[in-house]
Amino acid sequence: MQIGTIVSLAIYFIAMLGIGFYAWRKSTSDIDGYVLGGRSLGPGVTALSAGAADMSGWLMLGLPGAMFATGLSAAWIGIGLFLGALTNWLVVAPRLRDRTVEVGDALTIPDYFGKRFPRGDALQVVSSAVIVIFFTLYTASGLVAGGKLFDTAFGESYTLGLLLTGGVVIAYTLFGGFLAVSLTDFVQGCIMFVAMILIPIVALSGAGGWNHAGDVIRAVDPSHMDLWAGMGTLGLVSSLAWGLGYFGQPHIIVRFMAIRSRDEVPTSRNIGMGWMFVTLIGSLSTGLAGLAYATENNVVVDDPEKIFIILSDVLFNPWISGFLFAAILAAVMSTISSQLLVSSSSLVEDYYRRFFRREASQRELVFAGRFSVLLVAVVAMVIAWNPGASVLNIVSHAWAGFGAAFGPLVILSLVWEKTTRNGALAGMVIGALTVGVWIALGWSDWLYEIVPGFILAWLAIWIISLAESGKNAETAQPITAAE
Repeated sequence: MQIGTIVSLAIYFIAMLGIGFYAWRKSTSDIDGYVLGGRSLGPGVTALSAGAADMSGWLMLGLPGAMFATGLSAAWIGIGLFLGALTNWLVVAPRLRDRTVEVGDALTIPDYFGKRFPRGDALQVVSSAVIVIFFTLYTASGLVAGGKLFDTAFGESYTLGLLLTGGVVIAYTLFGGFLAVSLTDFVQGCIMFVAMILIPIVALSGAGGWNHAGDVIRAVDPSHMDLWAGMGTLGLVSSLAWGLGYFGQPHIIVRFMAIRSRDEVPTSRNIGMGWMFVTLIGSLSTGLAGLAYATENNVVVDDPEKIFIILSDVLFNPWISGFLFAAILAAVMSTISSQLLVSSSSLVEDYYRRFFRREASQRELVFAGRFSVLLVAVVAMVIAWNPGASVLNIVSHAWAGFGAAFGPLVILSLVWEKTTRNGALAGMVIGALTVGVWIALGWSDWLYEIVPGFILAWLAIWIISLAESGKNAETAQPITAAE
């Protein structure tokens, strides 16, 4: 690495650790502060932390790579995500903020399920187990991405990248808790925002401007400029269905629980959706602009998902390149930290306090939270130690698994008072099993597994809850008139 790149990355790492130290001093005296920031997040931090936790490295690697390889038709995934995120802000955010307080100050999604329904222990245990298992694998995937970034972009060893990425993110998450995660996500979201504006603009300029770039892309493959190229009905449904996953992602919707008040949700929504619109457009444009630039300047691209890294390296001096590489790390680390904290919160709130130490002191619970962060991180580091670990094949479907298992239940528990405990449990299990079976049978190639998983989970909750109505069913607590 050149000195400018090293300095830029060092500044980034020091800033993240500094935020962790600030959060450690400010809001980690009790478990509510450690796992939910004392429900004190402002609208801006809520919005950008949710966005940064959501996008991960996919925003800068996966989506630009898809656009580079297949053209404008990959934009349907971005459209589906945008519509799903907007609906999540409109339907889930305000209701979840209020209901998690009303049911008894639930601090985690499994805790909310357990308190929302009579005798909800089974719901809490099952949902918490799903979160811990899948987020440990998710975290390992992020650590692998950080290690490979150092290997491919910097020429440094995979192990060094793994240890640096993991060490910094573990440190600020372990000591600073939810506030550190949210504040670092806010800063990381700002870095990602700037990067996704800067890269496509400079790349288009280097390719001769938009009109010339379009001609170059059409010369390579005319279908790249066709939004409908190769998009059959099922392909379109599969792409748009990515948006269904938002309702069930614990590391995203937990931000809705932490905002200061329901009244600030609209402001936060506008900020968050504005950020998402710009970054998605920038991500999609990076793929197309990168194709035009690489073609025009004879730049070899052996892996489409490396186009952001390649453009960062060839278009800018090392000082700016270091900032842009930090943007990739920001995307990766913001998601890792959120997943670590959600996993830790589930272990403490949904197992340790509920079943073993109901009378534990606040200091003991915070210590248990930090220990849980370290435990999950160590397991994830072990899994990620081999850069060829098969965990990536599993994690690629985790979005669908969470979306199908939790999404319908989150929505119906907030808007339909006839939802019963047994219906909720059946929906969660059927959604997760459907996704697993669909993947095992190899049917994901023609229809994204979240579609059948989400539909069947919704039907299971609805049918069983209706069947139990009027029979002294264990329904959810009544929904307030304000909702």
